[in-house]
Parts: sequence; structure tokens; C-alpha cells
Amino acid sequence: MSIWVDIARLSVGVSAAFLVVLLFIWGRNLLTFRSKHALGLVVFGFFLLAQNLFALYYYLVDPTLSVWFATEMPDIAWQVLMGIHVLQAVALAVLLWVTWD
Repeated sequence: MSIWVDIARLSVGVSAAFLVVLLFIWGRNLLTFRSKHALGLVVFGFFLLAQNLFALYYYLVDPTLSVWFATEMPDIAWQVLMGIHVLQAVALAVLLWVTWD
């Protein structure tokens, strides 16, 4: 299995973990302030978390696609996917950092 596969999967998992923490913070803010901004962040977070969980499912569990991703997908495609997932994880890390502060 390629290193690109592992990096992409790890990045998606890290992004999902960051989103769970962000959703906790944004949900607490929504209950405290009852603002549209907090509601928008919660809705955004749920959709992005759903996207990451779907990606993890297809990378790890789905009987057809997980095998194809692990064995037959070209390295260049994994490099692109890995880049997208790593950038997303970095962006969420920055967002978590400024939200936590």
C-alpha cells in the first residue's frame, strides 16, 4: 500500500477529529448566544464532518472501493487526494486554534 493512501486516510481522520471538537465549541456557543453565526458554523461543521466520514468509510470499509483505492488507484490520483486532505486538515487546525483561543 502506498504512503499516499496512508497520509490521505490519516488526514481525513484528523480532520474528522478536529470537526468533532469544533462542533462541540460551536454547539456550546449556539446554546449560549443563540446567534445565526453560531448556527451557520454548526450546520457547516455537520456537513463537513459528514463528508469526511463518508470519505473514511469509502477508504477503509466499503468492500469494493476500499480494495480499489488500496490496490488499483494510480499514485498521481492519491497524491492529489492526499494534498486536498492535508490542506483541509491544516485549515481545520488553524480554525480550531483561533476558535479555541
